[in-house]
Amino acid sequence: MANDVWIADSYAKINLGLHVLERLPTGYHAIETGLCFLEWRDHFEVRQAPEMKLEIDDESIPTDESNLINQAIETLDRYVGLKHNYLFRVDKRIPAGAGLGGGSSNAALTLRMLNKIEELGLSDDELIDLSRDLGADVPFFIKGKTGIAKGIGHEIEEINIQPNFWIVTCFPNEQSSTPEAYKHCAPNPDPDFDLKKTLTEEEIDEWQYILNNDLEQSVFPRINVSGNMKDQMYEFGAVYASMTGSGSAVYGIFEQDFVATNAYKGLLELDFPTNMTRPGFEPDYGIYRKA
Repeated sequence: MANDVWIADSYAKINLGLHVLERLPTGYHAIETGLCFLEWRDHFEVRQAPEMKLEIDDESIPTDESNLINQAIETLDRYVGLKHNYLFRVDKRIPAGAGLGGGSSNAALTLRMLNKIEELGLSDDELIDLSRDLGADVPFFIKGKTGIAKGIGHEIEEINIQPNFWIVTCFPNEQSSTPEAYKHCAPNPDPDFDLKKTLTEEEIDEWQYILNNDLEQSVFPRINVSGNMKDQMYEFGAVYASMTGSGSAVYGIFEQDFVATNAYKGLLELDFPTNMTRPGFEPDYGIYRKA
């Protein structure tokens, strides 16, 4: 119906380990990384409109063609020819430039919502095929399943690796450039520890000794607060802490809720955007008509 308003949530991710294996001739990098979800989310409202328009409540986020939401709309329109124009309103909560996948998550949800609203009948695999130029994390967010991503991030082996512990994630109010992070990272084609085995077989309190994000070596010297924040997570009582993706956000994994809550409150008091995610969290991937 023309007057329907559709709502859905777009979730953030964190990387559980990230191995940069080689620099490819294309300029991309071959990686392997574990991907799981946070409760940190953006909220979408979509309705038919006289023209395509994107409104975001955070004025620091551009709404022009550089925004992945607009790129996703253009990609789908080019592929199938959309029947209507839409107003996208986004309540933006996931920080940009944080390594949390907010842009890719937004692009994936845009494709999924238009696929449902316009009754296009495209499968997840078809959406992934047409989204390959939008971002390496987009296929993960289309599938909505945790797993190990390989290649340039498009090849995902679905495994339940969502930690059954509390996750506290903090953005240090400094954005990290993904190209810069990879530019200054030395690839290692032969990591010391097998990522899949570590995530599925090792106890989580062993992770700090064997599970690495290779991009920390290039980001922490440039964004000191991220490195300091990782140390702070351990001081708060985390059993494992790491930067996510190309940064600059850092997360800590906590066994006990009161320890996680103390860390969460402490970071909020320092005026850092912070999220706490429940053990075994599963995102709601539903797309709903607003009552």
